Formats: sequence, structure tokens, C-alpha cells
Amino acid sequence: MSYKKIDSTALLNIHTLGQLKASGYQPKSIKDELRDNLIVKIKNKENVFEGIWGYEDTVIPDIERAILSQHHINLLGLRGQAKTRIARLMVNLLDEYIPVVKGSELNDDPMQPLSRFAKDLIEEHGDLTPVTWMHRSDRYTEKLATPDVSVADLIGDADPIKAATLRLPYSDERVVHFGLIPRSHRCIFVINELPDLQARIQVSLFNILQEGDIQIRGFKIRLPLDLQFVFTANPEDYTNRGSIVTPLKDRIDSQIVTHYPKTLEIGKKITLQEAKLKGEQEEMVTTNHIMDDLIEQIAIEARSSEFVDAKSGVSARMTISAYENLISSAERRALINGEDKTYVRVADLIGVIPAVCGKVELVYEGEVEGPVIVAQNLVGKAIRAQFLNFFPDPEKIKKVAKDKAGKNPYKPIIDWFMDGNVMDILNDCSDSEYSARLRTIEGLDDLIEKVYPAIQGREKLFMMEFVLHGLSEFSIISKKNLEKGLQFKDLTDSLFDLDKFKFDDDEEDYK
Repeated sequence: MSYKKIDSTALLNIHTLGQLKASGYQPKSIKDELRDNLIVKIKNKENVFEGIWGYEDTVIPDIERAILSQHHINLLGLRGQAKTRIARLMVNLLDEYIPVVKGSELNDDPMQPLSRFAKDLIEEHGDLTPVTWMHRSDRYTEKLATPDVSVADLIGDADPIKAATLRLPYSDERVVHFGLIPRSHRCIFVINELPDLQARIQVSLFNILQEGDIQIRGFKIRLPLDLQFVFTANPEDYTNRGSIVTPLKDRIDSQIVTHYPKTLEIGKKITLQEAKLKGEQEEMVTTNHIMDDLIEQIAIEARSSEFVDAKSGVSARMTISAYENLISSAERRALINGEDKTYVRVADLIGVIPAVCGKVELVYEGEVEGPVIVAQNLVGKAIRAQFLNFFPDPEKIKKVAKDKAGKNPYKPIIDWFMDGNVMDILNDCSDSEYSARLRTIEGLDDLIEKVYPAIQGREKLFMMEFVLHGLSEFSIISKKNLEKGLQFKDLTDSLFDLDKFKFDDDEEDYK
């Protein structure tokens, strides 16, 4: 079908059907719009799905192929994999404006009227039929599939109130109340969590997907709707809560599988992009890339944890909420102590526990352990994994052969705790108290000076605390949760054999 693109400014001056005809406008299907505009963007090397990270070589090419093929799409993936975000971004591939018969309930194209209302209006007014313009941002409809959704909600039904008001018999199609789908004519229509839709409701979609029309109750009307369907589904839903009936699945042209970020760096980009921080929080709290990595590492550990249900997945929303809570923990501490500025601490990870507890589904063993204990365990594993990126591996130091050229870097710290010293790091202690406490530990300051001689101030204090957390995760020292913070001390004889952690000064430094 031929189509003439009209300048957006010129559209605003077209108010009647006659003016629209004179402009050279020709109708165009929504699938043609998506296809043609995608072709332009691909040729211009434009990013169609702005803000979507990690799908550049997997999901996005599949979506672009589906659009070029003019397919209805099902996005299949675990929660928090940007399925709905992708569907919403497809709106950017629509023409900026389309003409609509003014007052039409079904977004009728003036050149191809669909509803009885539009046909009657055009028959009455001819070229003087009023025309309005619909922006692409209004051409998106989203419906969450829930068990209570009915055929009337989606397709429509006879409206007795309309029949009584207009004094029409039920045989008159004007008594029909159209559902969401007909009212989304010439739009993108998204059904989220499709398997949750009852099977009998899914059946009502057969004709729309295959023939592009609907039938309402006993009315002899066929509406050849022009729609782009996008469905989303979670693989878990196929067995736990419902399923997509086979004939409907067969009518959805392309099923595209989404996935979680494949690298920590991609996950960080998503988290930092989506986290909603107030300007005053960013002004008050200074963070660092280590904490960014730790937040993302928690999700990585959760996705491989035996306590977390892998079929349910670990949403990217977990790391986003965790990061927001991390900043809020530091902000709250600064407010309590009357400080205008503060720097994140490893101890601030206490704030991410509620975010983790609320975002992971536990298997039976995890439920027995308890969500808080599982969350703390995941944080600990994240610290252990990231610690090795910044400091010598304590596990290797246990096995090192004696070498007079160096010594165990952790020995002075371990000896300080073995002498019976205890270190409490309270959640809400002031920066000055925090600094004073850490600097009392013999060898801790010297270790940072040796490994990272360039860092100073609050960043140095952060690394000093990081060493304590790392050593506790490798069972070199112990860490105990207090009501108001954490306590580090020597491990007791009942937990491990102290003799194997006695090091000579001439052991190799695994820097």
C-alpha cells in the first residue's frame, strides 16, 4: 500500500477529512509503521531500545527480526529481565502522529473507518468530518493478566445501560460496549504474564491473532482490527500457575527468550541507571566502585545459591532496591551524627538485607534457614568473592612455602585479635569514632599503605574495614552480628585449629 509521510507541523493544520485527502495521506498498518521506522533507524545506526543493556547481541536482534517480519511477539523470561520495558520502548518506532475521526472510540482512520460511529459521521458530514491527531505516546495499552479478567474486559459485551439510554434493541450493534482490545485499534497492545490468563479467555484471542478481527456475543459484526500484540510470560508460570494454550501459542509468531545480565559490569550499568536517588542523597553520600560491585555480586551469588529458587529467578529490581537502601543507610547514619557528608562503609550493607529478603524466592532449605540468614549469607559470599579482586588470597597464604623475601601480610592483624582484642563496628557510629576504632587495630593501616599506597582519608578507612570483612569470610577472624552493628574477634578453639593460622614472619607475601 502506498504511503506518503506528512510533516508533523503540517499535520496540526489538518482538521477535516477533505484536508486530509488533499494532503496525499494514505492509510498504513501499525506493523508497516514499525517495520518502516525500524529500517530507517537501523540504517542510521540509531539505538532503538535506549537504556536496555546486555541484550545488544541476543534479545534485541531477535526483536528487530520479528518486527521486520511483522510478527506478534512473546517475550519469555524470568522476572526483572526488562520484558515490559522493551515493549514500552517499541512505541518509539511508531509514526509521531496518526489521524483519527474525532470522537471515535476505536481510533478510526478517517480513510478506513471501522466503527459504526465513524461510518455514520463520515456519511453525514463527508469531507467536513472532523479529524484529530493521535500521538504515538497514546498508542500503547498494557493489561496485566489476572484470573479475574473476562472476555468482556478484553473484547466487549452488550451494555444494557447504553441500550436503555439510547432506546435501542439489543440487536443493534450500537449497544455494544467495546473492551480494551478494540479500543486499542491501531495501537501496541501488551498482555503481561499471559499464562495467568484463564484458558477460556485465551481462546477469545484466537481470531484476533490469526484473522485480525473480533466477534462480540451474538452480534453479526466483524472488526478487522489493526494491532501489534506483545505478550510477556515467565517460564515458571507454565507449570506453577497456568499455561499458554497450544493453539494460542501457535498463533504468536515469534517467541523471544530474555536473560539476566551475563557480566557484572552490565548488571552495574542497569542498577546505577535505574536506582532512584534524591539529589541531596548524591550530594551527601560518596560511594565507590567496590560497593557497586558488591551489590551486583549479591545478585550473582543469589542466582547460584542452593537456598534460592532458580526457577523463580532473581530480579534486577533486587540490586536496584539494594543500592538505594545502601545509600539510604549511609545517609541515615550521617543525619544521626549531624554530618553534612559521609562515605559508604561495608557495614552499610546491613541496609540491603530487607531488599534481598523481599526479592528472592527461597526453596525449602532456605525457608528453614530463614530469609534474613540467607540474605546475610549472600552478602557474605559477595564480600568473599570481591575481596580476592583487591587483596591477597588468605586461602593461598595457608599453603605458602616459607620464603625469606616476604611475610604474611595479615599476620599483625591476626596477632592483634589473637591477643584477645575485640573490634565493634556500630552501624550508626560517627566518622570520627569509626576512624578511631579502625586505627587501633595493629597492622591494618600498614597493610593498606603497602597494598594501596596512593589512597588516603575516608577511602582508606573503607579499605581497612573491607579487610576485616574479608578475613571473617575466609574464617581467619570471626564476625558476629550485634543488635546495633558487628563485632570482629579471634575465632574460638571450637571453630578451628588456631595452630594452622600461626605464621612465621618469613612467609611469602601474596600481594
